[in-house]
Amino acid sequence: MLKENYLHKIKELPGSIKEFAGLTLVMIIVILFFAILNNIFGEGDELVAKMKIEEERIAEARKLDKLISSLPSGILVSFDGTDHFRLTDEVYEKVCNATKLIPQRAIMGANFLNFRAHELYTMNGNQISDTFVKWDKEKNKCFAGFVVSGENVGVSETITVSGEALSFLSTGIDTRVYYIKNF
Repeated sequence: MLKENYLHKIKELPGSIKEFAGLTLVMIIVILFFAILNNIFGEGDELVAKMKIEEERIAEARKLDKLISSLPSGILVSFDGTDHFRLTDEVYEKVCNATKLIPQRAIMGANFLNFRAHELYTMNGNQISDTFVKWDKEKNKCFAGFVVSGENVGVSETITVSGEALSFLSTGIDTRVYYIKNF
């Protein structure tokens, strides 16, 4: 009897109040649903830490992009005795850290000094397995290199060719290793 009384009173309420109550109930259900999902799948502190690391990486990339765009286009060198633009030691390190590309010209120049690497390179259809450009803090020099593998042509040999990156090519958009000294 008590249930029927309450149901009768609810049925007699105006439509706008019923709609408002229904909307409130739906909102409460949605909020509870997302709270439960957040507890199950939310990463919390880990996500915040990942976001901070990504923000720092983006800020560093913007600084390097600004540096690269301020450099003159053309060949950039790390040594005296040339007509090309001479990098200061500080800028040399920054350019090294910003450079990720090693063009075919630098690879072929370094290959001439390593006959077996050149042989593998031509055998496998001029494919490079990996490239790298990294700054050596102990020597205060930039080193670049690449890995040539013959696995795709049935040769189980991998050769890493690396050397000092003596010059870079600035395009205004990016920098590329121009010359690798590997002797």
